Amino acid sequence: MKTTSAIPENYAAWRHCITVQCGIPLTADFIQRRLQILRDPGEYETQRFAATYGTPHLQAVIGWYEQAEREL
Repeated sequence: MKTTSAIPENYAAWRHCITVQCGIPLTADFIQRRLQILRDPGEYETQRFAATYGTPHLQAVIGWYEQAEREL
């Protein structure tokens, strides 16, 4: 039996999680707002994300938002 991580480990899984499972369209406005928050180490949400999932995953997610932005 194959198990999958609840936390996306690559861009395709992350995009599927956001757009299909959560039903959130990756619009330019949404992406820009998320990047603004995630790039700011002083933001509570960013600090909480890094504490929960680790800085490497935070950097990966920022990269995935940047990739989604390039695909618009």
